[in-house]
This record gives sequence, structure tokens and C-alpha cells, in this order.
Amino acid sequence: MILIPIIALLLGILVGAVVVVDLPIAFAPYAAIIIMAGLDALSGGSRSLLEGKFLPTVFLTGFLANTLLGLFLIWLGDGLGVALLTPAAIVFGMRMFTNLSVIRRVLLRRYEDFSFRRKRDSEETPEAVS
Repeated sequence: MILIPIIALLLGILVGAVVVVDLPIAFAPYAAIIIMAGLDALSGGSRSLLEGKFLPTVFLTGFLANTLLGLFLIWLGDGLGVALLTPAAIVFGMRMFTNLSVIRRVLLRRYEDFSFRRKRDSEETPEAVS
């Protein structure tokens, strides 16, 4: 099961390295917000997976809702002549850093628990007498 994401990642890297796409400069803010929404969804999904709360439907709907809201804000900002990419990028960035700090704490807690159990088990195991 773990091979599917790894294969998809390698395939994505390969396709990205081979295929060259020229994006018009007018679409750059839209592409940036889609990438930010994807990274936010990835960090949030990783966090919920580590916490044991991952639901694929929540992950997908969250990604789509964040992407659509971000795209709407960029479109609205273009129409009003206001740069709304910056506030959207700040919000996505804050969410990603929050998720990454929670991921770090969860992984650190798991490592400490593992180290404690390993140390406790090695102390409880009587040594063989020669």
C-alpha cells in the first residue's frame, strides 16, 4: 500500500522533468495559489494521518474548497485591482507551518515513547549468566 504514493511521486517527478509547460504570466498567481493549496492539503493530510484522524473525503473536499476559495480571491483581487495573493499566501503559509509543527511534535513524541519502551525492555530482560 505504501508503494502507491511512492510510485506516484516518482512518476510525477519524471513527468515534471520531461514535460515543459510554458505558463502565461497572467496565470502565475493562479498557479501559485493552487500549489500553496496543494502543499497545505498535503501537510494537513499528513498531520491527520499521524494523529489517526485521516478521512479521504475530508482531505479531498478540503483541498478543493481551499483551491476554489484561493482562486476566487485571486480573481476578485484582479477585478478590484488589489493584490489578494499575498494574504492568501500568508494564510496558507501559516496553516502549513502549524501543521508541520504538530507533525514534528507527534513524531518526536512517538520517538520518545519508542526509546523509552526500548530502554525499559532492555532493562527488564535478564542477562544470561555464563
